[in-house]
Amino acid sequence: MVFSGGGARGAYEAGFVRYLCDELPRRLGRPPQIDILCGTSVGAIHACYLAATAHQTEGRGARLVDVWTRMQLDQILPLSARDLLALPRRILGMRKIAEALKDGDLPDRLYGLFDTKPLEELVLGAIPWRGIRNNIRAGRLDAACVAATQIGTGNVVVFMETRDRTIPQWTRDPTVVPRPTRLLPTHALASAAIPLVFPAVRVASTYYADGGLRLNTPLAPALRLGADRVLVVALRQETRNASEAELTRTHGAAYGSPLFLFGKVLNALMLDHLDTDLSRMHVVNEILEHGETAYGAGFTDKLNQVALRKSARPFRHIHDLVIRPTADPGLLAGQILSNLSDAHSRSPLIRLAARGLEDGDRSPESDLLSYLLFDSDFVAPLADLGYRDAAAREEELVAFFTD
Repeated sequence: MVFSGGGARGAYEAGFVRYLCDELPRRLGRPPQIDILCGTSVGAIHACYLAATAHQTEGRGARLVDVWTRMQLDQILPLSARDLLALPRRILGMRKIAEALKDGDLPDRLYGLFDTKPLEELVLGAIPWRGIRNNIRAGRLDAACVAATQIGTGNVVVFMETRDRTIPQWTRDPTVVPRPTRLLPTHALASAAIPLVFPAVRVASTYYADGGLRLNTPLAPALRLGADRVLVVALRQETRNASEAELTRTHGAAYGSPLFLFGKVLNALMLDHLDTDLSRMHVVNEILEHGETAYGAGFTDKLNQVALRKSARPFRHIHDLVIRPTADPGLLAGQILSNLSDAHSRSPLIRLAARGLEDGDRSPESDLLSYLLFDSDFVAPLADLGYRDAAAREEELVAFFTD
């Protein structure tokens, strides 16, 4: 199972997990067996949560949703008008951190616009971290991994925990580096450190930022760890569901908003190569299928005999199921803002976005807020969307988890 990154949009994944863990077992007659868990950014947190609670059978999906729906933006990202005015000074204060680094002092966190301690405390408290190691040792799952971007090199480091801590045959891409380890909160927090917004996190002596910069949906690590069926939960609508006219229909005045531009930059950063990876995987599947049709059922076996002699990874059919939001999270954020009766008494971020509402359902800042709106008013409907989308795909999910 592969989780994407996307900040507060991750509530969608929580809603999907609720259906997967609490409702689907009634159709299957058993809990769905997940052997490998991979995630980036907020998806890394969810992968760790499922790995740490793999021994639990009742209500773990509902508990995850409950963590999300109890969020209040004023508590998770406390930001007052005074804080906004102080942002320029805070940015200038980065120089002090740079000077400290020159002196050999390595702080746990680098600069960021927001103080994420309340969010970090929530992550620490919601996940029984020792459970990851215990569940892997007990054979309840084979591996868990999270992807983070190493700031110094720009490489993606995939922190993975397996029973024997060995590295499987890995991708030929030198910019994606596997690192066996024992997964800790710092790994998940590093994976979720959106650049400039959240402080970069130090792991050992190296700093890391959001894995979504390079690998927002870590499909490749799941395949390298041996998956032959991949369930992907993405946090962006399928491209063909959003018409080009809708994507480009933006009032010129919107480009005058720094928050609008920052939201679009985050969209671009989180735009990963999932569809390209899936297309490449489907091409390999077709080659194997056509080869078996042309040369018989032993085609794949003969192909793999050659691959093994050349110390290459054997080929295999990969079945995939991709779940995507059926509604645009950015548009949903705008719609929720338009219905908030107390928007002007809330966080400055909410007030700014509410002031810029267009046509009653979207503001220029909606995309940015859909990443940062860690508030029950937004995440509860988003979690419901994830639950409903999962329910709508129930037959496909049953087939996916049925041998």
